[in-house]
Amino acid sequence: MARITTSVLREKKRKGEKITMLTAYDYSTAIVLDEAGIDIALVGDSLGNVILGYENTLAVTMDDMVHHTKAVVRGVKITMVVTDMPFLSYHISIPESVRNAGRLIQEGGAQAVKLEGGQERVDVIKAILDAEIPVMGHIGLTPQSVHQFGGFKVQGRDLETAKRLIEDAKALERAGVFSIVLEGVPAALAKRITEEVTVPTIGIGAGPDCDGQVLVVNDMLGLFQGHVAKFVKKFANLHPLMVEAVKSYSDEVKAGTFPATEHCYSIDEEIIDKLY
Repeated sequence: MARITTSVLREKKRKGEKITMLTAYDYSTAIVLDEAGIDIALVGDSLGNVILGYENTLAVTMDDMVHHTKAVVRGVKITMVVTDMPFLSYHISIPESVRNAGRLIQEGGAQAVKLEGGQERVDVIKAILDAEIPVMGHIGLTPQSVHQFGGFKVQGRDLETAKRLIEDAKALERAGVFSIVLEGVPAALAKRITEEVTVPTIGIGAGPDCDGQVLVVNDMLGLFQGHVAKFVKKFANLHPLMVEAVKSYSDEVKAGTFPATEHCYSIDEEIIDKLY
């Protein structure tokens, strides 16, 4: 099977085929996503929450993103790798934004970058695209703006903000993004946006009518025990299974039943005898 690319994603939208995306932050998880046939592995700055234990994504650095991107890239053969540009990596100046995007491609090995914001990010997006780096947009509930929003709140519920989101999506499309994440947006509005843009939309808390869906892998596998949003469905609940397994290991070590004979390497007894 051929590697997933931006042109493959556009063709999926044209054919009405749904796009699948999950976050990944490490080599082992990346292998799972690749084997399961997930289209896009997003190295999300959500690693701040679920991997590094931060309260939000704002403390995540470029070095963090490069480090985790390298690990994910090593684990995939078909799945496309997209990496989030973290807070302040594309806010200071256009030259700095391009350099940071370039690091994620050149050092990290990602195929594309994702950044948050609408019309106010068009100039930055165009500059990154001029450097031959594909860009995924992200509008609606943008976690890096959590303090500005006053919390994690659904966006686009009134006429003014709904119109703004439609305008943002069209502005991103004109700028040249290859897809747009819609987060925390009413389902009917996300459907309208999806119909009005030619690039694929990928929803997270944005209803079933987006061209694709994304979730944080730790949430959907039931690994993360913190607050989980309404839009998350747990497709497994691995946390209690892992706790049970670790406890069993601990019990067997304390009881002296692990390691057993089958877990040990042998040596000729004559060699042992000659040691004394």
